Amino acid sequence: MSDIIDGAVAALQAKIDGGFDGSAKFVIEDEGSIVIDGAGVREGDDDTDVTLRASAETFQAILSGDTNPTMAFMSGKLKVDGNMGTAMKLGSALG
Repeated sequence: MSDIIDGAVAALQAKIDGGFDGSAKFVIEDEGSIVIDGAGVREGDDDTDVTLRASAETFQAILSGDTNPTMAFMSGKLKVDGNMGTAMKLGSALG
């Protein structure tokens, strides 16, 4: 597991804290994938309701609060495939 994935899992666990209803996967280019679901946050490549893809830089900026997830999507830095409602809930949870 990469340092970026390790750090992202820890950061997402702190932000989500069991408060996310649904399943989502973050695919971080050239690093790996993180799954968020009822079981928590972990490295993985499971099927989920929504898949979000971004560079490591964009993903870290979203986690740190420097980049708004909606703005990243609108500017093409964040790609979303699947249930947009779930993506919106995740964006709110990361708020």
